[in-house]
Amino acid sequence: MIPLLLALAAGPSRPAPKPRLVVVITVDQLRPDYLDRYRAQLKGGLAMLLKQGAVFTEAYHDHAITETAPGHATILSGRWPAHTGIIRNSVGVQDSTSPLVGVPGPGASPARFQGTELFDWLKAAEPAARALSVSGKDRGAILPIGRAKEQVYWYIGGVFATSRYYADSLPAWVRAFNAERVPFRAAGTQWTLLLPERDYPEPDSVPYENLGRDFVFPHRLPNDSTQAARAFVATPTMDSLTLAFALEGTRALRLGVRGTTDLLAVSLSTTDYIGHAYGPDSREIHDQVLRLDRYLGRFFEQLFVRYGGGNVLIVLTADHGVTPFPERSRALGRSGAVRVTPDSLIQSVNAALDGRVGGRDWLTFESGMLLVPDRARLAAQGVNPDSVVADVAVRLRRLAGVARVDHPGDLVAADSADPTLRRWRHQIPPDAGVELVVTLKPYCIWGIPNAPIAMHGQPTDLDAHVPLLFWGAGVSRGEYGLRVRTVDIAPTLARLLDLTPAEPLDGRPLTEVHG
Repeated sequence: MIPLLLALAAGPSRPAPKPRLVVVITVDQLRPDYLDRYRAQLKGGLAMLLKQGAVFTEAYHDHAITETAPGHATILSGRWPAHTGIIRNSVGVQDSTSPLVGVPGPGASPARFQGTELFDWLKAAEPAARALSVSGKDRGAILPIGRAKEQVYWYIGGVFATSRYYADSLPAWVRAFNAERVPFRAAGTQWTLLLPERDYPEPDSVPYENLGRDFVFPHRLPNDSTQAARAFVATPTMDSLTLAFALEGTRALRLGVRGTTDLLAVSLSTTDYIGHAYGPDSREIHDQVLRLDRYLGRFFEQLFVRYGGGNVLIVLTADHGVTPFPERSRALGRSGAVRVTPDSLIQSVNAALDGRVGGRDWLTFESGMLLVPDRARLAAQGVNPDSVVADVAVRLRRLAGVARVDHPGDLVAADSADPTLRRWRHQIPPDAGVELVVTLKPYCIWGIPNAPIAMHGQPTDLDAHVPLLFWGAGVSRGEYGLRVRTVDIAPTLARLLDLTPAEPLDGRPLTEVHG
């Protein structure tokens, strides 16, 4: 069992000194109900935050497309996707003009991100401040610090790398860490249960999990080291590796020991990979959360040894939640739970247009949004784009599982009390070229051809509800049930650090954290 540090004294009579290190942890796809379900078995870092921190039980992303890129972009910007420009994963950080350094793979940068984030405000106040951001995914590493050219690394094919937006070569400490080849040396190892099998009430033989393959413990990595390194991201040990890399980075960069407040952003990706494959009600996600708890416990202990508990400010949240497998939902009586796949509909419309005006994909559909990338050219060919869009809207509404289809222009005057419409309004900037937005019925998910996985991305509370916990000197412990948003994190940290945001924010400071 990992020993927990003693609680900080509550309610200091004067403002707490600024922390030496601000640690923002985003756990990809961590649902807050996991912390309740498994609370009796939590013994490490999650347990510490729950017992000694400010815990907001009703925290939500207040935008519609609950995906990794939009979620990460809101957390330290204090602004919705409509204002950050990051409205979906596929156009989040991809950038062919910023190739990776030293390894093959897609280039990435924050070029599409608009505005500033917490680190920019910190840097303006303390020019010597530094930031380190690490993740298992490029978007999870890049978007928490916006356009700042700091130390930013993500995992690809067995190593941590960066892109030329940030550097032309990897520093010695990163090369030395990669040289340990931990993911490659894990070839043939097994993921087994942390606790005795009797401590897991979930069934371990569910055929719709993991594409119908390898859905029973133990789970073995491939014997081939290259294949094992690729599969490593979907094992709990990946989070441990990411945290170890973050600790090594804080040491090498001397974060928090140079007389300034520095920022460490860590995005842990494994829960997302496991959640997609096995679902939020699986034995696998149960074991993953328990292991994450232990890894975070060791991570926090190392930080406190280095900096002292009173010099570290911690925030933990998630970029989105997840909706269960429709198969499970139907078994529980939700007969309308289905996967909605509009691909054939869009393909048929494109084929009809191709027959009239030439071959190309005139319409695209992604993340619940219909786009017509080249409206003007379509109109020049004698086709009325409005008529095409109206026809598609009618056909989309007929699909099983679709709750509503809206035109973004109609959302401006929509009732703000309707959470679905409000979240779509927060999602889409006026110049995004989005023609229609589609909302599914409860417990329905977008289907991916040949990949029947658990999904997120909808403007529902299942996908939008996330944990939010603050811990550190000056933080008022307690459990708070008021409804808050992830865009409230950045202004709250700005208030705690006495920083001035560089632009208007969509969030507000949570005075409950430090009244």
